[in-house]
Amino acid sequence: MDDPGQTWRRANTDWLKASRWGVLGCYLADTASNLQPTGLPVDDWNRRIDAFDVEGLAGQLAEAGAPYFMLTIGQNSGYYLSPNRTYDDIVGIHPSKCSRRDLIADLARAVTSRKIRLLAYLPGAAPASDASAKARLEGQPDERMSRLQRNWEAVVREWSLRWGKSLSGWWIDGPYNAAAYQHPDAPNYRSFAEALKAGNPDAIVAFNNGLRTPLYSMTEFEDFTPGEIERDLTVAAGNTPDYSRLQNYERFLNGAQLHVLTIMGEWWGKGPVRFPDELTIGYTKFINRRGGAVTWDVPLTTTGLIDDSFRPQLAALGHSAD
Repeated sequence: MDDPGQTWRRANTDWLKASRWGVLGCYLADTASNLQPTGLPVDDWNRRIDAFDVEGLAGQLAEAGAPYFMLTIGQNSGYYLSPNRTYDDIVGIHPSKCSRRDLIADLARAVTSRKIRLLAYLPGAAPASDASAKARLEGQPDERMSRLQRNWEAVVREWSLRWGKSLSGWWIDGPYNAAAYQHPDAPNYRSFAEALKAGNPDAIVAFNNGLRTPLYSMTEFEDFTPGEIERDLTVAAGNTPDYSRLQNYERFLNGAQLHVLTIMGEWWGKGPVRFPDELTIGYTKFINRRGGAVTWDVPLTTTGLIDDSFRPQLAALGHSAD
């Protein structure tokens, strides 16, 4: 796979299609999309990670009938819920903001024992609100952000090799400078995908290029559509920006498995539940009938459990798929 001359083959996404739906949990040191520096003491972060109840969460997911779960490794704050020596060596921050506990590894054991797959969410760039880490990861930026790309590939490769086949996929938030990653020479989408798949060639990968509809796929080196939507529940594809010829989605969009990622609450990681059960179920079935899957974001408590107010809708969704 590392030979640029070798024909690229996308991973098999039959399991994602068969799953029909899954769950995303945002477990962060701050809040989703926050761009202000986070003053959380490292010891407090580690205490939170240590208190994360992987068995309790896995039990809730199994009870709801969720076939897969996606967890954030980190986002803008520079705090991550798994150790990474490569990251620490690059940024030189002490004490490390990477947790001592490998929460992904522990959660993977808990969910896979219940036949639930685990995926990971991670931005495709340096942590936006950690100026020190960002400067060390990016160096003197060029048009392609080459140093950042190579550093970030090294970071994700360490995680991928450690987790191996216990991780079924990656949802990469960004990179937003698509032109840089579409360059024919590495670093590019291909080299990034290879780093993400280093420990599991069968892992599926999506590169999110921002909120937009119709759904899209940016590159042949992703396996499923990122599908991020918030306020709109997209129902049709079109010849963007010409909306005069709208058509139904099909299972593969430019070769990538159809997939939607959206919020069950009012915002990422926040309530209250925004739709009646019938609408959440109906939209999921709408995408399912076109060969796709829908990932629903739900809030997690500080101990890693699903917010109680969201459990009834997850249960209803699970029962509807029986």
